[in-house]
Amino acid sequence: MPDFNDLTLLPFCVGLTLLGLIGSWFAWRRRGVAAGTRGVAWSLLPVSLYLTGLLELVWDVVRSTVSWVTHLIFSPTVWAGVALFGVSVVLYVVSGVARGRGGNQKAEKKKPASPAGELTTTGPAPASATTAKAAKPSKGKAKQQESSEFDEIEDILKRHGIN
Repeated sequence: MPDFNDLTLLPFCVGLTLLGLIGSWFAWRRRGVAAGTRGVAWSLLPVSLYLTGLLELVWDVVRSTVSWVTHLIFSPTVWAGVALFGVSVVLYVVSGVARGRGGNQKAEKKKPASPAGELTTTGPAPASATTAKAAKPSKGKAKQQESSEFDEIEDILKRHGIN
């Protein structure tokens, strides 16, 4: 791509601005003040970009982007990398599906059952689980336990200012 210098950029920007101002004048007459004002705003951009030095930056970004895209499209090495990336994503998704369906069941079956109260990888068994297994309370006791649990929860919420 050609590399523009200041001598070619200034007349180019002034020309674009003049063409835009002429088009804005016609838009102002035909479609009203809003369209004309918007046209003037767009028309002043080329000269403002030139005066602030941002036009060179924009030109460098466009040139680098075009170079990157052409390298991406025409390079077999890049396409091999894209293919490997796709394969890795597919393998990751497949491993997640297999794990969700129980792909590691063989390893889990070999683990011995831990007695109640012994620490496991997930932590100790909850006390409610051991008492529930040991003896089933009557329905009256269960309701009383639930109401006492709810009372405790309500107390905690009130202490934190949540009603």
